Amino acid sequence: MPLSEQEQRLLDEMKRHLMQNDADVVSAPAGAQALSYRNLIYGAILVLAGLGAIVAGIALWRTSLPLGLVLGVVGFAAMLGGVILAVTPVKGSTTSGRAAGAPGAPRARRQTSFMDRMNDRWERRQRGD
Repeated sequence: MPLSEQEQRLLDEMKRHLMQNDADVVSAPAGAQALSYRNLIYGAILVLAGLGAIVAGIALWRTSLPLGLVLGVVGFAAMLGGVILAVTPVKGSTTSGRAAGAPGAPRARRQTSFMDRMNDRWERRQRGD
């Protein structure tokens, strides 16, 4: 079913508004500090090790109640620590520290986020470059 004239105008207006404000939404800083990939990997490994300890604790629950209970609690603590490690931001790494005038500016281009690169591509495509 085709759109009415009013609906078509509203849709076009929404598209124009999205095109103008999309860069603002994408480039808005998510937080004051960046996450570390190393911490994410170590946290994921710790979560998996904790999950393994919980599974081993459940398996040992029937044969040795205290050992199974201890393994379960240790596994839970490991999983909790892994999640906390994974989401903890790196100290001293702020998003505002990546300004163009900051030391190491030639490296700043390589450290742009994925969304910044996609936003740049989109803008070049819209300009016809």
